Amino acid sequence: MALAAPDHTAAWGDRPAVPVPVVSYALIALNTLVFLFAPAAGLNPLYGTGQARVCAEQRYEQRWGAVPAELLAGRPLTAEQLAEAPDPVPGCPAAPTPGKHPSLSVLTGLFLHAGWLHLLGNLLFLHVFGPTVERRLGRVRYALFYLAAGSVSTYGFALAEAHSPGSTRVLIGASGAISAVLGAYLRFHPRARVTTLVPLLFFLPLRFPAWLVLGLWFTLQWWSAHSAGPGVAYLVHVIGFSAGFLYACTAVRHPPRRPG
Repeated sequence: MALAAPDHTAAWGDRPAVPVPVVSYALIALNTLVFLFAPAAGLNPLYGTGQARVCAEQRYEQRWGAVPAELLAGRPLTAEQLAEAPDPVPGCPAAPTPGKHPSLSVLTGLFLHAGWLHLLGNLLFLHVFGPTVERRLGRVRYALFYLAAGSVSTYGFALAEAHSPGSTRVLIGASGAISAVLGAYLRFHPRARVTTLVPLLFFLPLRFPAWLVLGLWFTLQWWSAHSAGPGVAYLVHVIGFSAGFLYACTAVRHPPRRPG
């Protein structure tokens, strides 16, 4: 499902000056730059090629990504714990990361992505829905909301995975924070029209209300969180979306803020 910008049309004479969504654009740029220099992009010669790059990617994510077991314990995984953890890449055993601060990895992990599709999918949603939420909250509050929602969704996922084998797997990506943006958008503009390319109809562009598009998206994430195997952390999407929607319920009672 591809998306285009929501419709917030108004009479030309009634249109106020629209502030530039600086924070949304900065987040898109930062996510892109971090990815381009990371081993997953395959563009940085420092990480080598082939199997060497794959192993470098695993070490990079282990160092900067969020690991549920580390978040709950407040310390990096030991060599013994890593030896018992599932080895996601054959021939690339995970190595300890002394000096890693798990609480900071919650934030650094928000800017890591596993591949081009992971990055572009997240940035598409952020580009479509982020600017509107930023204008509604104001720049400073939006930036804090984005980081806080990403942290809440990551810690929520860690608690849910506390006693499962997946507690030692690395969690990366901006999905939790961006899901919160979607939840907030749904609360602020449920009737806005969103252009969607429907694969079942040969990618015919159709316009649907936001409550339908985002409601179906949330339902799909909820279903996937209960039925899908290891891989995509769908529960992070569910937690982030719910947190963003609930926060927006408190903010919607107040008038829109000027950009901070």
